[in-house]
Amino acid sequence: MLLGGVALLAVCVALSLALGSRSVPLETVWHALTGGDRSRDGLVVTGLRVPRTVIGLVVGAALALAGALAQGITRNPLASPATLGINHGAGFAVVVASYALHLSHPAQYLWFAFAGAALATLAVLSLARRAGDLDPVRLALGGTVLDAVLISWTSAVMLTSHRTLDEARFWLAGSLAGRQTGILLPVLVPLLAGLVLALAVAPALNALALGDETAQALGVPVAGVRAAGGLAVVLLAASSVAVAGPLSFVGLAAPHLVRKLVGNDHRWVLPGCLVAGPLLLLTADVAGRLVLRPVELEVGIVTALLGAPLLAFLARKVAR
Repeated sequence: MLLGGVALLAVCVALSLALGSRSVPLETVWHALTGGDRSRDGLVVTGLRVPRTVIGLVVGAALALAGALAQGITRNPLASPATLGINHGAGFAVVVASYALHLSHPAQYLWFAFAGAALATLAVLSLARRAGDLDPVRLALGGTVLDAVLISWTSAVMLTSHRTLDEARFWLAGSLAGRQTGILLPVLVPLLAGLVLALAVAPALNALALGDETAQALGVPVAGVRAAGGLAVVLLAASSVAVAGPLSFVGLAAPHLVRKLVGNDHRWVLPGCLVAGPLLLLTADVAGRLVLRPVELEVGIVTALLGAPLLAFLARKVAR
């Protein structure tokens, strides 16, 4: 399944490099990548679409991995960086930093994104904790309430400044366009740290799925696993938000898709998310380029349109 997913992802990468407001033949894409084509189409591929595709691969993998971790440590199938308030927590912090400090580059507001994501996570977890354990219903409600509050606060800050509105509205929609691969350098260390932490806690998440008491009886340090997993979620999600904006539903959909294919073992789910996340995000990005061509839809709008029905379906399934 993983090898098939990698092959499908390779096809999606090729389509991402070839398709857009200006379609480029695959032969021209190959020549551009190997340095043999300096035409206008070749420059479009190397200068615009290669960075966009690389960022989509990294951000998609990070969001999917963060979503799988969030669902594992909370034992809630509806948990994701979006439903836990992480995306909008980081977004609100970045908008405030842009408004107060006139920041405009990810390298400048990265730490604000981390701080906002961490505070939002702590707030939701504190609202969801009951009798020393995490209540899935309270978790979903707490994340929804916090999201609504953060969205209203973000809108209020943006409306007080036209400069902040102009700078932030495109980023808040969530987009891969107009970015170069250098934007990934400030977030490379946090992303790698989050990846290492995620893979390290993967075996313990299987025991955690049995319940806290059972996991403790099996010798799993529940508090330590949750702390490490929560830190990994913040590192991965905040880095993604800083680069591409608060993209929704990739972190929710990818883990469910992987579980349908490889089962519930997190030792397979997490590597599977490294393939499924980029696949979903790049597919949404390509669809956004084509649906209203030559005008493009931001990928965050496409993922929201596709993800909202999925969230409703999963909520009904969990309620049963």
